[in-house]
Amino acid sequence: MKRLLILLLMLPFAGFAQSAADTTSVWKKGGTISVNFSQVSLTNWAAGGKSSASGTVLFNVFANYAKDNKSWENTLNMGYGLLKEEDDKAVKTEDKIDFTSKFGFKPKAESKLFYTALFNFRTQMTEGYNYPNTDDAISTFLAPGYLTLALGVDYKPNDKFSLFLSPLTGKMTVVTDDALSDAGAFGVDPGKKSRGEMGAFLKSQFKTTVVKNVDFETKLDLFSNYLDTPQNIDIHWDVLLNMKINDFLSANLITNLIYDDDVHIGKDTNDDGIIDESGPRIQFKQLFGVGLSLKF
Repeated sequence: MKRLLILLLMLPFAGFAQSAADTTSVWKKGGTISVNFSQVSLTNWAAGGKSSASGTVLFNVFANYAKDNKSWENTLNMGYGLLKEEDDKAVKTEDKIDFTSKFGFKPKAESKLFYTALFNFRTQMTEGYNYPNTDDAISTFLAPGYLTLALGVDYKPNDKFSLFLSPLTGKMTVVTDDALSDAGAFGVDPGKKSRGEMGAFLKSQFKTTVVKNVDFETKLDLFSNYLDTPQNIDIHWDVLLNMKINDFLSANLITNLIYDDDVHIGKDTNDDGIIDESGPRIQFKQLFGVGLSLKF
């Protein structure tokens, strides 16, 4: 099922790799593949430390259609990374699938506003653990999975910035794993496989070239549930700084900030090794890597 779903997500991008850039086409297509790798080897090292190896693969593609008063934008962002220290088990450092499709039309040719429908799907590929415990998974494919369908207005003054506002948004959290479902993970009722929410949604995106060969992009998603504590806003904020060294080498700085009132994270408040407090918390991840990069 996992492979079938990933294939379906990639269908809007099919065929764009084999065609060269066509300035007369109604489609604009492209993407990047980055492979970052680091390695440390220590032998009889008096200062101490551990040998380690880590690698991350990032895959980002887009396929955008624009003709007359219609616009259809599709993006697929995927990433996976592992860290291995000496004889320890490999630890996951990155794992995401994020697909967005946005279709809109504008009432007048000169208008900057589009009446828009947006669909977003987010999940991960493999099991996640609260290391060093690798017996009980705390997440896996479609546990959680987030599906968002929104109707609203998209303001696009230029190719660098867009602001989508939706007063009518449905959000579904899916937890297909039986153990996680029974535990009521990610906000679902214990034993249930999904949880639906209705609310308002904002999606903002900005990208620009800071200086030559340095590109900056940021995306911010905000969601408020009308039916349950609407003042507690879900936040998903991504920042990407891509620095191109030459045609094949690049450096990437990526940060992800998440706050979801329905996701409770345990905390050991007195450092005795026992989780004694659980609640919603700000999640933050930062990734910096240098490696091979292919842009198409």
